Amino acid sequence: MSSDVLAPAAAPSRWQRFKDSQLVHSFSRDKLAMVSFTIFVLYLLAALLAPLIAPYNPYDPAAIDIMDSEIPPAWQEEADERFALGTDAQGRDMLSTMLYGTRISLMIGICAVMLQMFLGVMIGLTAGYFGGRIDSFLMRLADIQLSFSTMMVAIVVLAVFQAAFGAELYADLAIFMLILVIGIAEWPQYARTVRASVLAEKHKEYVDAARVMGFKSSRIMWRHILPNTLSPILVISTVQVANAIISEASLSFLGLGMPVSQPSLGSLISSGFEYIFSGSWWITVIPGIVLVVLVLVMNLLGDWLRDVLNPKLYKG
Repeated sequence: MSSDVLAPAAAPSRWQRFKDSQLVHSFSRDKLAMVSFTIFVLYLLAALLAPLIAPYNPYDPAAIDIMDSEIPPAWQEEADERFALGTDAQGRDMLSTMLYGTRISLMIGICAVMLQMFLGVMIGLTAGYFGGRIDSFLMRLADIQLSFSTMMVAIVVLAVFQAAFGAELYADLAIFMLILVIGIAEWPQYARTVRASVLAEKHKEYVDAARVMGFKSSRIMWRHILPNTLSPILVISTVQVANAIISEASLSFLGLGMPVSQPSLGSLISSGFEYIFSGSWWITVIPGIVLVVLVLVMNLLGDWLRDVLNPKLYKG
């Protein structure tokens, strides 16, 4: 018998295992998920490459001419070929402003969810693993947090900060404040989900084996239990990014979000709302469509992930 026959088969690489996984197989067969993911990637690329692909810099006062204000999009009469999607009330190119605005909206949404995840995972792991009084205290804290709506907490905190420190300082710290407020207000969603997963995992054999081997509680929690709770965390994160973007847009519409000088999609919608009935509908409608499509594709991706990672669903 030759040595080639006796030689063990080479283990597949990580990339090969990923390509052969149920996740990739389900994605390749779901056209809606593929379209949603493609659109989301285009949003990300447009946001990251905004300084390179935007025709104008909306943050540069020298590039803005107030005489160019409220020019309609290219398909309407009195349009200007320099501005494909028209201009806003300040004379800024709508296409450039939306590219930069999408960048800010995605930054706030992703960073706020990362903060939510960090706080929620830490609290949920601790509560579920140790139980007892620690669990009761942390979950009652989560109940208190959930009794207040995210928007109510954000409105109160941001309004007090803006009144106490002035609009100028608030404009400089707006991104940081929005990330902080939205992130802290939503951590119980992660904490409750992680706690439930930890309660189901901590009595399994592999956790008992880790304890017998003398591993510390922190290593068992982070190296052994946490990886087995990632599926629901991924699903929640997809939906929460969309929720955070909507929260930022709502706060900007109320005048408590991004300043006019650093427009997000929400502040663009807010700034053009007073002109919508005077004929300059594109200042609000076009950013609104961009925002709706972004939130829609993220929710569709979240629904797809929820179905794929749900072990109770038959997947063929």
